[in-house]
Amino acid sequence: MLETRSLAPATSSFADNLDSGWLLLSHLPGLGANRWQAVLDHLPDPAELLTLNEATLKSLGLPPPARRAVLAWQQRDLAEATVAEAAATWQKVREQGISVVHWGHVDYPPLLREIHAAPPLLYLRGQRDVLARPQLAIVGSRNATRAGLDHARQFARALAERGFVITSGLALGVDGAAHRGALDANAATLAVLGTGVDVPYPAAHQAMVGEITAKGALLSEFPPGMPPRAGHFPRRNRIISGMSRGTLVVEAGLRSGSLITARLALEQGREVFAIPGSIHNPLARGCHQLIRQGAALVESVADIEEELSAWWHNGTETAVPTITAGPVASAKTSVPDHLDDRERRVLAALEFDTCSTDDLCNRSGFSADALMQSLLMLEMEGLVSAVPGGYQRS
Repeated sequence: MLETRSLAPATSSFADNLDSGWLLLSHLPGLGANRWQAVLDHLPDPAELLTLNEATLKSLGLPPPARRAVLAWQQRDLAEATVAEAAATWQKVREQGISVVHWGHVDYPPLLREIHAAPPLLYLRGQRDVLARPQLAIVGSRNATRAGLDHARQFARALAERGFVITSGLALGVDGAAHRGALDANAATLAVLGTGVDVPYPAAHQAMVGEITAKGALLSEFPPGMPPRAGHFPRRNRIISGMSRGTLVVEAGLRSGSLITARLALEQGREVFAIPGSIHNPLARGCHQLIRQGAALVESVADIEEELSAWWHNGTETAVPTITAGPVASAKTSVPDHLDDRERRVLAALEFDTCSTDDLCNRSGFSADALMQSLLMLEMEGLVSAVPGGYQRS
């Protein structure tokens, strides 16, 4: 009795709130992607679902638990399990200052509306206005090489400086580097999560979350308090690609989740870009596969601008970013003037592929001792890195 009395004011306020119906829709059990798409196909305003009788709900394919929740809502039965769960979420949203952006809002991301089974409701922490700005997704391996991380950060910074919101998934590796690159440019970045927006994951990026919400936002279709679960991340990938005009894949193995994002982007009619890499790098194989399948090969920001500018000029998008001519700086590291001839020869022999010390000896003509001395100097300069199998240029 005591617990019921303490919850009554909150649930009563929930029932009177304008967004509460959408919160209930997002909690309906068994309302998967296909059933939700059926609702979108049949109802111009999906909120009408909450006014239908049981026979009509059944004809739309709603399972019994979802039908019971809708009928309980109509009868203002706030004790029904799903209604009570939605009310508890509404209370968390209020307490934590989380924004709710539902299908009926004018600021629901316009591109996201176009995808199959777009989520009925999104939770947001940060700056709401970023949802309407032009976005470009950058994704890739969680175990990216140093070169891959550098590429992600450099491209993200250059694209952010040109007016794009950089969208990614806050994961380790390429995602984190992309968010950091946008922040380097003092620009907005959007992190789409597979958890609640109050449960940033992974913990290693906790410090970056505050910077992201100050300039951009955290976004999720999952309610507050939701922990990470394996099945959530493929679902969040469709939002990353769906909100973005294009998706840039930096490094990806053949079984990478980034390839799922790229495939979703293609299905959604978005552009897909991929950065090529060494044939000896297993994390380049996913990018090479995408390029063989028609993704645009990218060497500079100009390559991305060229593809997207044509799309904007065709009138598909009204919010045109400020684009400055000129490619991003080359990924090739400039050679300091103070290097001696021996170190320059080693650097030239190394190029960008991973190379064993035996091969480097053969290429440079130096003895093993002389070679290792030069490699040590180059590593101290940040020009080369020791990697499995030998060395590669940084």
